Amino acid sequence: MTEIYDLHCHSTASDGALSPTGLIERAHRQGVTALALTDHDTTAGLAEAQQCADANGVRLIPGIELSANWQDKCFHIVGLGINPLHPPLAEATRNLQNTRLERAEKIALKLENKRIPGSLEAVKKAAGDGMITRSHFADFLLSQNHVSTQQEAFDRYLGKGKPAYVSTSWAALELAVNWITESGGIAVLAHPLRYQLTASWVKRLLTAFRQAGGQGIEVVTGRNTAEEIRLAAHYASTFDLAGSVGSDFHSPANQWVELGRLAPLPDKIRPVWELLESP
Repeated sequence: MTEIYDLHCHSTASDGALSPTGLIERAHRQGVTALALTDHDTTAGLAEAQQCADANGVRLIPGIELSANWQDKCFHIVGLGINPLHPPLAEATRNLQNTRLERAEKIALKLENKRIPGSLEAVKKAAGDGMITRSHFADFLLSQNHVSTQQEAFDRYLGKGKPAYVSTSWAALELAVNWITESGGIAVLAHPLRYQLTASWVKRLLTAFRQAGGQGIEVVTGRNTAEEIRLAAHYASTFDLAGSVGSDFHSPANQWVELGRLAPLPDKIRPVWELLESP
């Protein structure tokens, strides 16, 4: 049987639209055989996902997507094959919940200053016990007809330099990678071309990432082009990083991104799942 991997997706434990159970069931229908649940800064959905994965014959790879700072910029590091009970990682996720709540309160205040009240209560209700993300605010702005799309919410209010943007101090890149690797996981740089860095900045970032213990890079994502895959594969080869594939699925409403609907990993790139299977 052909294995179909999807190593980056989100549930209602962070900013996904489907519960962990719903996500696994959808992945199974899409033919995905190995799925990594990588919610933002939390592992809260993994236990529920594991139950459903066992029932459906899907291999669940426990994961997380950590926010990290390097050179005053924010990057996302996916952890694959982590132990969510590893004490430093578990403590980090608890602290990150507080960080995200504090950021949410500041965003809500800025929106109130723009005569847009009620956002904090709405995003808390939407997130439930999960992590509050900017996507929750985008959904709120969309529901209240302040914008016509979620992207417009970022372009007008939530993106960097916009009226409701809040700069946040995340963990240093080295620390985030350590939390992942010390828990037995593989650290993967998520969507490397999304940060809009010059080639020289990418090289500096990947040098620091490798020095910190990073082992992988997303080569194939849910929306990248053939040229972007080629470029990401070039970075993987240049910096001796394993290649990962992940849709970054959030919601069935986004028809452009689907679980398991991914281009193949280029032949010359070592698949990150080989590292996961190594003793």
